[in-house]
Amino acid sequence: MTADAVGGVWQYALDLSAALCAAGDEVTLAVMGPAPGAEQRRRARLIEGLVLVELGHPLDWLAGGPEPVALAARTLAALARRVEADVLHVNVPALAAAADYNVPVVAVAHGCVATWWQASRSEPLAPTYRWHRQLTRRGLAAADAVVAPSIAYAEMLQRVYGLAARPLAVHNGRRPPVPAAAALPLHAALPLHAALTAGRLWDEAKGADVLDQAAALMRSPLLAAGATRGPHGETFSADHLLTLGNLEEARLAALLARRPVFVSAARFEPFGLAVLEAAQASCALVLADIPTFRELWDGAALFVPPGDAAGFAATADSLLADPARRDALGQAARARSARYTPQACAAQMARIYDRLLARRSQAA
Repeated sequence: MTADAVGGVWQYALDLSAALCAAGDEVTLAVMGPAPGAEQRRRARLIEGLVLVELGHPLDWLAGGPEPVALAARTLAALARRVEADVLHVNVPALAAAADYNVPVVAVAHGCVATWWQASRSEPLAPTYRWHRQLTRRGLAAADAVVAPSIAYAEMLQRVYGLAARPLAVHNGRRPPVPAAAALPLHAALPLHAALTAGRLWDEAKGADVLDQAAALMRSPLLAAGATRGPHGETFSADHLLTLGNLEEARLAALLARRPVFVSAARFEPFGLAVLEAAQASCALVLADIPTFRELWDGAALFVPPGDAAGFAATADSLLADPARRDALGQAARARSARYTPQACAAQMARIYDRLLARRSQAA
């Protein structure tokens, strides 16, 4: 299985690997991009049956063209032969067509430049990214099975890439993060009477600009956890949000444990692990009214049009002023989150692996 140590794919891959290994499988996790940190390596070592291999090749969305992706694919194919893999699970569809793997390939699409661009920009995809769209299209066509983390994103992939069939939808799962033993020292005085957003603040699709406007209209604080600078030099500067920086997992979990109202104004979200983490902590959810969030959280969250800053402000403030309703929504979110576990995700993925292996055996 491929992964990167940069964002949500790492959490997905590690949680899925842990569940697969617990069921008796062995997983070699091939890491692309920047090296994992010490804490990431420590967590990986705790999973019996998991072998971590750091390949070091650049991530597809940070590469300047198709050549580095092709080189990464050839290295991955050699690794698959060396460990005698039965199935290759790539979390970057562009890799699926870039080498001859000689084993069934499952491509899981967690997001891509072309779908992000369509959701975020009004103009056509920039010429500098067209090679990525072409390589991703080839990978989606070449894979033996294509999976998306939601039906909404599967439909978007089919539409954007003109796929003959809609990808399979397997909802992500998340192991509830363990809060830090000590409260956040820098922000211990912040009241529970606050709203919170978390994610890549520099990513314009996450809607941090909308929430910055909402913060100016709110009677209560709106906190924002996450990176404000992206890998291509993207930056986000808040005028009204109270930015907390990029918190470690345990520190963010400690903040979520205080059950702030969790807000996401994302215009594009294939799944949304941060929302799931907030729901697991019994936070009331105020979410952008986009198809993914409706699919996952309808009936367990309040929804606001994605660009409606005043709507986000009013909805979050109304919940903060009504503790009973806020608690009820938090409990509804927690109950819904029980659907999205690593074990459920692993069971569905294992069925896909098994079908491909059975088909290969019959063909032989």
